Amino acid sequence: MQFPITKAPCHAKPSGSEMEQSTLARRGLGLRGVDYASVLPGYTLFAHFTSPGTVLLIDNDGIEAHRWDLPYRPGRHARILANGNLAYNGVHPDSPRLFPLWQKYRGGIMQQIDPAGTVISEHRDPMAHHDQHHLDNGDILYTTLEVMTPSQAATIPGGIPDSEAPDGQAYGDCIKHVDDSGRLLWSWKAIDHLDPKLFPLQPHYAREHWPLINSVYPLKDGNILASLRSVSAVIIISRETGDVMWHLDSTVVAQQHCASELEDGSILIFDNGTFRHGESATYSRVIQVDRATKNIVWEYRDPHPMTFFTPFMGGAQRLTNGNTLITEAAFGRIFEVTKEGKMCWEYINPLFADYKGLDAKEIETYFDYPANALFRAYKYTPEELPWLK
Repeated sequence: MQFPITKAPCHAKPSGSEMEQSTLARRGLGLRGVDYASVLPGYTLFAHFTSPGTVLLIDNDGIEAHRWDLPYRPGRHARILANGNLAYNGVHPDSPRLFPLWQKYRGGIMQQIDPAGTVISEHRDPMAHHDQHHLDNGDILYTTLEVMTPSQAATIPGGIPDSEAPDGQAYGDCIKHVDDSGRLLWSWKAIDHLDPKLFPLQPHYAREHWPLINSVYPLKDGNILASLRSVSAVIIISRETGDVMWHLDSTVVAQQHCASELEDGSILIFDNGTFRHGESATYSRVIQVDRATKNIVWEYRDPHPMTFFTPFMGGAQRLTNGNTLITEAAFGRIFEVTKEGKMCWEYINPLFADYKGLDAKEIETYFDYPANALFRAYKYTPEELPWLK
């Protein structure tokens, strides 16, 4: 069956000064196509990254089924838990101003919110960033920062020379696990457990933050899976000792995101592809890696590889029917592919905004254009959303 293209609103004009200046808008927004025979029935959840706090749930026709308008701008993403509540990561209003890009990827407000918008629980950490992974039992596994001592920072090789934070400091990643009352259950510091010589900063990264953990995931065996962007590595951390038990290095992944465990124990990864070893053309892909052999056992890349690429952010979710939901984050694109790599659903976030008015003046000139970016999207079957009418 052909993938039917459903035309979405596009404001392009044929000529003159009225022509739409956004390339993304000219190419079309909203639902781009759906193959009902192959797509998983369900609803897709996403948070518009430069919104004041908008989280949308849309159906397979691209129609809004539910929304939350929240008081904190997204600190990356949102998920729906088994109890039906929204797990939302918002930006902490009182986080310190560490370095400019901190304003882009920080979080710190970790909430459970019911479908009506009532806050059920909340945990705060002004140093939290990227992934705040809410567990179904109310616990939260999340990434946070601590300043490194000058001697610790000096052991980190690589990066752009003299590119520490404006205060001269360098910050190291930590992982924390707290219960639903905020009690600390477990913690881990990168500087205590990673050998910097094995995990050097890639040469184009600032030395303000190492190793930039952008996802954490609790494995079925109790250990912790983590993605380390600025050193291009995916690791498994022993919950008992803190040691690295498994390491996928930069010969396989390139500034990857969103590492998760599948039912068979293999690892699904969104591989961004920036500065990939041995290749000069950049493209993104999604890979499934066998833990025992570290071989890639499944891969999705676009038939024209360079047309699927996001230099930062990105997500991949294996769905219950074997399809994979993919977030091409920087361009607000969400799509679903079958096991055979056939595209069966595509949607482009039609909402655009810049950082003005979001208390992020440090990056208003870095990202001075209206964007429809997302960090990750997640899909749920109707059975997983019994509250949705």
